[in-house]
Amino acid sequence: MIVLGIETATIHTGVALVSERGVLASAELGGERAGHELIVPVLERLLDWVGADMAQVGGIAVDVGPGLYTGMRVGIATAKTFAQTLPAPIVGLASLDVLAFMHRTSPHVICATLDAKRGEVFYAFYRPVPGGVTREGGHLVAPPDGLAAEIAARGHPVLVVGNGALVYRRSFEEAVGEGEFGSPERAFPSAAALADLAVPRFLREEHDSLQDVEPIYLRKTDAEIAWDQRAAGS
Repeated sequence: MIVLGIETATIHTGVALVSERGVLASAELGGERAGHELIVPVLERLLDWVGADMAQVGGIAVDVGPGLYTGMRVGIATAKTFAQTLPAPIVGLASLDVLAFMHRTSPHVICATLDAKRGEVFYAFYRPVPGGVTREGGHLVAPPDGLAAEIAARGHPVLVVGNGALVYRRSFEEAVGEGEFGSPERAFPSAAALADLAVPRFLREEHDSLQDVEPIYLRKTDAEIAWDQRAAGS
């Protein structure tokens, strides 16, 4: 089966076509400018490249965050539209889970981080297991110094990955100590890894319902904060 992966939870946009045999085609658009409006034309090019059409897509995988509000909404809305029109089953996966999965061969505990803006990071800890990773606890958000304290308190080497580790590296360097930092080229969850992680779920028919595929919010949006501030001042 062919799984379509849609990644828009960060400033990077990704589209990928993956089967149980591996990646068929993928495209990642980087930089500070989000390319969410290019999902459909990029997908059309990828389908043409592999000689397939949308009717052959048997599952839709989408990143549900935590991440940037607008990107998450665009990606999830697009994925739901495809799931309804094909029709095809859908699976929503967390950005930090995908990011950790990309580093599953690490011998250390993995701390996946994403820049949450406002001087904070989204993060979660993972332990490598055969074939993947298992998350220790939930998805969290905190100032970099708070996460640095958690890393230091573990008392053993940790691999810190993601663009949160790049943006706030100085805050983490002392805490990481004998641990490691991930490379910049794998600092964002990729659409190919997202779809690859989803393939076993589709094969086991462990799908999500459309109404359950919603963004993971770990804090209030800017609009909600502005509303609360206006309400407090009234």
